[in-house]
Amino acid sequence: MRTLSQREKRTIRMAGIGIAVYLVVFFGIGGWKRIEAKRAEYHDLLARAERLKREVQPYENRVLLAQKLKENFKIDPQKLVRATLVADASAAIQKAAQAGGVQLGPIRESAGRASAREMTSIQMEGTGQVPAVAAFLHQIGTLGFPLIVESVQLNPEKKPGMLKMNLNIVILDFEQWKKEPSPNA
Repeated sequence: MRTLSQREKRTIRMAGIGIAVYLVVFFGIGGWKRIEAKRAEYHDLLARAERLKREVQPYENRVLLAQKLKENFKIDPQKLVRATLVADASAAIQKAAQAGGVQLGPIRESAGRASAREMTSIQMEGTGQVPAVAAFLHQIGTLGFPLIVESVQLNPEKKPGMLKMNLNIVILDFEQWKKEPSPNA
């Protein structure tokens, strides 16, 4: 093999540099376009994730609020059975009164107002010592049923330290409350 002259070596170097520049430019532009496409896809994915996060945020707040309400009032809507709700709630009220030392008298149930989303209304009378009546009234909200104390009338009894109580409790129709469209949602 013959030796190359300086001019031939320089020509080969220039051709190698030219081919290298051509390959860098040709494949570099293609590579740059692929990198830009990946970057744009990443930013698009990031924007969709942020948008989804903003959409989910109100529901997370509602879930936290619902969990807090379930814990405070000890209500689990999935365990409530509409067919036996009134009987179960009435039994729970009577059991709480008996456990607290409040003696219940006559109990009357009447149909609730549909416009107010009530299932039924319970009117009851009872007597007991002042602390027992106060504890019973406080406990009604945590029996595990959708109960609202609509009215309470307390009168002193003839015996000292005793109260006579007239109580009107409303059992909410939780099915109607679930179907209500939420505002701003």
